[in-house]
Amino acid sequence: MSTLEQLYAQAEKRRAENQLSYAGAVAPAEAFELLQLDPRARLVDVRTRAELDWVGRPVIGDGQYVHVEWTRYPGGVPNTEFLAQLRAAVDPDAPVLFLCRSAARSKLAAVEATKAGFAQAYDLLEGFEGDKDGQGHRKTVSGWCFRGLPWIGA
Repeated sequence: MSTLEQLYAQAEKRRAENQLSYAGAVAPAEAFELLQLDPRARLVDVRTRAELDWVGRPVIGDGQYVHVEWTRYPGGVPNTEFLAQLRAAVDPDAPVLFLCRSAARSKLAAVEATKAGFAQAYDLLEGFEGDKDGQGHRKTVSGWCFRGLPWIGA
């Protein structure tokens, strides 16, 4: 098990290496450890409500899981209230780890949160379901589920 300082240092290293405009990026297992070690940290799932209902969600500590849609279902329409909802749900001084299906929307959310004053906005690499395999299926090559971290199905 890593220390909290090591986890944040690894995220910062990825920030510097990839010239990210937000605090950094964490791998799924690192995110799970970080959430266990830092009770202030929040996992913000930016997937649609439909994705939660049909696919499932991570299981983490009490009060650490927050759902704020980046886009709305159906249609993928941007959630114009994203920042207001994020501010209402999460302390802007707390570490915030953004999660989506495959780490695309979570990067965008981390960028926007940083611009809005969330100094500790992180992208959770690989996402919940990860990349598609050769047959077009997810959860088989990367992501929170593939890494064997706790989650509850739909």
